[in-house]
Amino acid sequence: MLAPAQWKQTRSDEEHAQSTLLRCIFGNPFRPVAVDPQWLTSTVTQLAQGIYDDRAFDRLPILADALQDAGCDNADVLNHCQHNGPHARGCWVVDLVLGKA
Repeated sequence: MLAPAQWKQTRSDEEHAQSTLLRCIFGNPFRPVAVDPQWLTSTVTQLAQGIYDDRAFDRLPILADALQDAGCDNADVLNHCQHNGPHARGCWVVDLVLGKA
């Protein structure tokens, strides 16, 4: 049995982990992002498909670079890709690029 202080900290840690995961999947519902077709170069879409297929979220910073090269300047998209995670299948940026969102 956890002491009250330990329980409070454990619950807080769990709530933070869950909210981080939800932000990865849904993004910011108050600032939806529409994909610019200019961003959808073959490099961007191939990287996103590889991340999705392999669950290789460590490649998201590479996707951010490719998106920037394709003209993406959306801070929400780029910051999400450069954030260390955790990330999960259903990541809103990958799904946005792949047309799954």
